[in-house]
Amino acid sequence: MLAGAIGCAFVWPEERCSEVPAYFPPTVFDLPTSVVDQQRAELGRALFYDPILSLDSTISCASCHSPYHAFAHVDHALSHGIGDSIGTRNAPGLFNLAWSKILMWDGAINHLDMQSIAPITHPDEMGESMAHVIQKLKRSKLYQDALASCWPGEEWESYHVLRALSLFQSTLISQSARYDAMRKGQVVFTPMESKGYAVFQQHCNQCHREPLFTTGELSNNGLPMDTLLRDEGAYKVLLTPASKGMFKIPTLRNWAFTKPYMHDGRFHRIQDVLAHYRNGTYNTWPSNVRMNAPLRISEEESVELMAFLKTLNDSAFVFDPSHQFPKHFFDHAKEKQTKID
Repeated sequence: MLAGAIGCAFVWPEERCSEVPAYFPPTVFDLPTSVVDQQRAELGRALFYDPILSLDSTISCASCHSPYHAFAHVDHALSHGIGDSIGTRNAPGLFNLAWSKILMWDGAINHLDMQSIAPITHPDEMGESMAHVIQKLKRSKLYQDALASCWPGEEWESYHVLRALSLFQSTLISQSARYDAMRKGQVVFTPMESKGYAVFQQHCNQCHREPLFTTGELSNNGLPMDTLLRDEGAYKVLLTPASKGMFKIPTLRNWAFTKPYMHDGRFHRIQDVLAHYRNGTYNTWPSNVRMNAPLRISEEESVELMAFLKTLNDSAFVFDPSHQFPKHFFDHAKEKQTKID
């Protein structure tokens, strides 16, 4: 056991992986059901909160993905990195990633095992190289002992870092919202919530498909290009005219914790997002000019829709201590983790 190797009390709720509701679709990425993978996920949890992954040991994954905000970055429209650098996109919430066929706003990554390498090596985020990360981990007795328990007989490689992080992220499952309680037969929606649910199913479910409240696909929602960032979305990846302005459809789960909204964080209120769809806007992409059809709902239906959307917020997930900073890992280890250049 990892706890025995490094003196830490790694805690893993036995029921965590069994909590996936029956009405959820099959996962794309395997959940860590074995004891070994659960230990590796706990190692990934420690790495997620440790700024050792950044060049100057000031930025951790949690710096932009706070557990108290459904693992999103809420105090800035755009993510911040080392040396006070500013990125070009808003950091989205990290949960239910085991169901994601593509990752990142532009869909550039198609496997959770590879996702973490992007922020670690991005010059405006963590600004590090995987080679230097491995050097630092090898010089840390804390992480050397952890590796020996999780991968006996192996030396630190990039694979171990990325795999541990992906396993931890796959455990971040949000399924305890009021909506889920309704689906499980534990509560009954109020009349207004029920009406809002009907509005949602008629107008929103095509893109924000329940129960994950996203299809996980790329789409152009008619959002005008930001004239400063000039982010072309998936075009940088796919290089097709139709992909200009396409971004991954975000989940509506936990929206109250993950503002601001859209890939560039331009909207700070969910009402502004709804107004964007109700008004309809011209898509100004040079090769793909079209009208985004307005969402034709009344003021009363808007109020009802908001009532339903509130049932998607999962405070039990957001404040679950089992995926917060693993204080036990660092406090009870044989040596305190030191920052190594």
